[in-house]
Amino acid sequence: MKRLPLGFRLGGVYCGIKRATDKLDLSLIVSDRDAVAAGTYTTNLVFAAPVKWDRARTPNAATRGIVINSGNANACTGTRGDDDCRRMAELAAAACGAATEQMLVLSTGIIGEFLPLAKIEQGIRNCAAQLGDDEPALIAAACGMLTTDTRHKVADRTLDVNGTTIRIAGLAKGAAMIGPRMATMLGVVLTDAALQPADAQRLLAAAVDDTFNCISVDGHMSTNDTVLLLANGAVGGPPLAGADLDRFERELRAVCGELARAIPADGEGASHLIRVEVEGCADRAAARAIAKSVSESMLVKTAVCGADPNWGRIVSAAGYAGVPFDPARVCLWVNDLPLYRDGAPLAFDREAASRSIRDHRETRLRLTFGEGSASIVFWTTDLTAEYVHLNADYHT
Repeated sequence: MKRLPLGFRLGGVYCGIKRATDKLDLSLIVSDRDAVAAGTYTTNLVFAAPVKWDRARTPNAATRGIVINSGNANACTGTRGDDDCRRMAELAAAACGAATEQMLVLSTGIIGEFLPLAKIEQGIRNCAAQLGDDEPALIAAACGMLTTDTRHKVADRTLDVNGTTIRIAGLAKGAAMIGPRMATMLGVVLTDAALQPADAQRLLAAAVDDTFNCISVDGHMSTNDTVLLLANGAVGGPPLAGADLDRFERELRAVCGELARAIPADGEGASHLIRVEVEGCADRAAARAIAKSVSESMLVKTAVCGADPNWGRIVSAAGYAGVPFDPARVCLWVNDLPLYRDGAPLAFDREAASRSIRDHRETRLRLTFGEGSASIVFWTTDLTAEYVHLNADYHT
């Protein structure tokens, strides 16, 4: 990454929310001018205080920043959680010279515990004093959002509009409790492009639907998942429109796609990243339902973990997705090896198929249905004993 989008400064610090002192747990992102903000949020009826706060403030055209804490979700914390969320926004606003209502808030971590506000207050002050506009600052902010992730997740793209370079940079967290619409993940995308609030919201929602809503590790929908887009227009010029807006949308989707894929790729205890391709469905909703069913099947996941080309588990998972199709037209490939065609098994080299799974981190499952032209790509992980251990021990 050559440089961040213009007009943004970021940082991340340790403030004492997490037990491990070598893990950052608070991040701050500040725009030097009012920015258009858009957001997409969990559809879980049980949602965290920051989700409530941000939903009420997006889309808008006067956001100045985002304050993020990790290690504590501030979820299921009642009216005190709402008050604590507002206090986080107030503290961050004061630290960067903005109004409370101009700050968005993200939290992630353990559910049902109150925020240690004294620690967070000091952390915000410390972070505000060391904000930067370079790649190390972006990485520090990305690390401050992590919980059980093993690595930070960032992505960036640029595009040229009439001789002006527009930059897009994104950061995200997520490794488990990942279920689409949305997952236990946080994402922030920053750009120095000028956007209308309605366009920002529309483009972000569409990008999220094709990326962050197409990943699943365990199908467990979070209370906190959020993706925010901030566009501050620092490059100058009028809001993007027409073909320029279309080009921006493609790059925005590319950033979201890279971040989304990185989440299951970092899945807790996973030994395989699984790409599920569903093609030939009557509509996209049908393709999504089938891909989700296959992606969340515990038996499909364990088969991949064991390098077992057990095509029956994959085909049957498609069959209970609640989508009508003709079983006699279904075909399946695993890592480009045809295993099942037109509703019947094919003769194949089982050891070669097993080896193709075992020897590669990524496994590709491709299903075709012959019902139409709609398709989708979903990302998931295998299921390992290490995943069970990590999540069993998460709170304690």
